[in-house]
Amino acid sequence: MREVQPAGDLLALARGGDGEAFRGLVEPYRHELHVHCYRILGSAQDAEDLVQETLLAAWRGIGGYEERASVRTWLYRIATNRCLNALRASSRRPHTGYEPEVPLPEPSHRRPEPSWLEPYPDTRLDEIVDHTPGPEARYELRESVSLAFLTALQQLPPKQRAVLVLRDVMGFRAAEVATMLDTTENAVTSALTRARTALANELPDRENAPRPNSPLERRIVADFIRVFEAGDVDAVVAMLTDDALLTMPPLPLEYQGIEAVRHFLATVALSDGRRHVLIPTRANGQPAFGCYMRDPRTSILHAHGVVVLTLAGERIAALTRFLDNSLLTMFGLPRSLRA
Repeated sequence: MREVQPAGDLLALARGGDGEAFRGLVEPYRHELHVHCYRILGSAQDAEDLVQETLLAAWRGIGGYEERASVRTWLYRIATNRCLNALRASSRRPHTGYEPEVPLPEPSHRRPEPSWLEPYPDTRLDEIVDHTPGPEARYELRESVSLAFLTALQQLPPKQRAVLVLRDVMGFRAAEVATMLDTTENAVTSALTRARTALANELPDRENAPRPNSPLERRIVADFIRVFEAGDVDAVVAMLTDDALLTMPPLPLEYQGIEAVRHFLATVALSDGRRHVLIPTRANGQPAFGCYMRDPRTSILHAHGVVVLTLAGERIAALTRFLDNSLLTMFGLPRSLRA
């Protein structure tokens, strides 16, 4: 077994073509880079590809690394610019729309574009070695991966999105961000001001959610499973806040308020005797479930997306149902179950 080498020794060996030394140099940052790319892109699957691209670019460019910044900062520079390039490329490609299985009621609001946001498994967050952001950060880890924050973040132009994440989430200094993005400190400050204003308009008021895995959260989760699996629309609605929001990424539809959510549940999600089984998991620091629908003709339960709850006090402020069944594999859940 190779002994642990100081960073300076690993860098020298990596420059000499030692692949194992390079892995020792960059591996401590892999998981936080993955979360960083996820914040900017909104997709855990795309983030995986971008981290691989980042590390490959770093390996190829290790000879040109001049040590003007730390290895961590250097990697964040590569990753951020790769993400921005990916966003520019994806903006030129038409997205394939998702076709719902049944006609949907008219929503309270339609966003101009589909929401390509995906849930992020908490198991990936647990792999981050250092949860402490820089001294200038405004958001803690849990808040900066919450669905409310990420939904608002995805509405920002790519450069503003990157600046806000680097400054307010990661806590990098303005001069560092300017170097990362090959721009000026004034440009960074201007972009950050616009991003903060836009984000403040998009983000809901910060509510006191129960602590993760606290007795209160566990009770809410257990009650939700019980009433949702029973198909009891009134009981589900009784657990909601008055302004509860139901969304279904990637569809750009929003159902806001108790009556809108009630109508959706009664006519779509829990209509015609539809029965579900919910398998608890966690996503984005929030309670989540793999959702399965019972097939009345067989004993098979078919995958029906991922549901994430946003809690406020003792109630549910948002229901987010991700419709892509392939997301279940990220949570270690199968595509079907036996009843």
